[in-house]
Amino acid sequence: MTIRTIAEAREKLLAGEVTLRELVEGYKSQIIARNEEVNAFVYLDFDSAFEQADAIQKKVDEGDAGALVGAIMGIKDVICERGKPTTCASNILENFESVYDATVIERLQAEDAILIGRLNMDEFAMGSTNEYSRYGAAKNPHDTSKVTGGSSGGSAAAVAANMANATLGSDTGGSIRQPASYCGVVGLKPTYGRVSRYGLVAYASSFDSIGPFGNSVEDVAMVLQTIAGFDERDNTCSSKEKADYVSAVKNPDKKIKIGVPESLFGEGLDSEIESSIKEILDKLKSEGAELVPVELPHSKYALATYYILATAEASSNLARFDGIRYGHRADKNEVLDELKLEEEALKSAIKSAEGDNLIAIQKELDRLDAPLTRLYKKSRTEGFGVEVKRRIMLGTYVLSAGYYDAYYGKAQRVRRLIQQDFTNAFKNVDVIVTPTAPTTAFGLVEKQDDPVQMYLNDIYTISANLAGICGISIPAGTHSNGLPFGIQFMADSFQESKVLNAARLVELFR
Repeated sequence: MTIRTIAEAREKLLAGEVTLRELVEGYKSQIIARNEEVNAFVYLDFDSAFEQADAIQKKVDEGDAGALVGAIMGIKDVICERGKPTTCASNILENFESVYDATVIERLQAEDAILIGRLNMDEFAMGSTNEYSRYGAAKNPHDTSKVTGGSSGGSAAAVAANMANATLGSDTGGSIRQPASYCGVVGLKPTYGRVSRYGLVAYASSFDSIGPFGNSVEDVAMVLQTIAGFDERDNTCSSKEKADYVSAVKNPDKKIKIGVPESLFGEGLDSEIESSIKEILDKLKSEGAELVPVELPHSKYALATYYILATAEASSNLARFDGIRYGHRADKNEVLDELKLEEEALKSAIKSAEGDNLIAIQKELDRLDAPLTRLYKKSRTEGFGVEVKRRIMLGTYVLSAGYYDAYYGKAQRVRRLIQQDFTNAFKNVDVIVTPTAPTTAFGLVEKQDDPVQMYLNDIYTISANLAGICGISIPAGTHSNGLPFGIQFMADSFQESKVLNAARLVELFR
């Protein structure tokens, strides 16, 4: 037995129509049936899940169950769980097990959610397709020849394939909302600082947000209600009081003002997606919503700004994975043997060299790495994948002497302008609507040789991370190619209730 939403599972549990052990057994059966094909889960612990189920069932029977009883969840492999692998889908952390729980894990467990496993992702959350993973690509449950989106592709796929009724992902530039669109589920990126990042392995520290996936807007509201709130262990976490997100979903206000940035509807956007979103907006208008044109003049610079700033932060954050303090370490003896052979070859060449050639060889000999430096290089070369290396190199470049002001400094100034655009827009509207992605999910390996085209799939989602605001993707329909696509709503900082309200209206009217 599998039940698609937390709300329904909770209702049946409290009515005695089902037990938690039966729920877990149902999801276990679905995982066994589909995970080999979809590759959403990369680690499973059913023994622990059944132990949790039996313990929580006693609380259900005594009328003392938590707010998330009935939630059977998977966790993205970038969020720390005590005693569980936290590999970030990278070879450099292939044998690492976390020694502590992230704040979000503590909060989920305190409200009786059951955690059944770890979910696939792009390595260190760097990717838009979930193809850059040491575990292989996660595949779209609607068509396994297509990508799931990324980096939280496993989190979206698990919900879409009914292998869990909710999951956690992380969103740095759209990594929750874009895969939610491709897989046809609900995905919420909270305001930066709304949910504690303690226990989240950092990609870009001023962008990263943890958020939920679910099959309904109510489910993501329930999970957000649990994981949101101040945490003294994260000094970027806001002490601002959280709202009642579940109430916002149960009693949605139809008379909302929706900002429509016409500049984001046009070139590059699939025509079917565009027409479907406009039909949804017409429906919302007929039910009482007001559509208001808004301008976001600096959004055209968002993609370039994001990939400068995020990669700069990534190059800094990932410097700690050097094979000495953290992560995979190359074989020391191989490194020493390699250096010895290079040194002997150069010394041999010096004996027969003359003039400029002799000077050149001597300089090459002098530049040979020290053993520790070579160990660093070899460890990182073996441990990191191609996309992570690409972003580290780009980030190091924009932070380097002579380029810092031209790239990083300028990008920070543009980021402020993008934030100001949203601040101005939200003076007149409750939410802003855009597509979530320009197309439906494309084929596996289709864009691997063209990273710029892959990055363009985040064009509608990146601005929310630059501005630090909240956003949600909700299914908007099914394309003629049979694949789902989403509509995105964004609201001002700490206004999650507004995006949940708008998303619920779409859910009701669609």
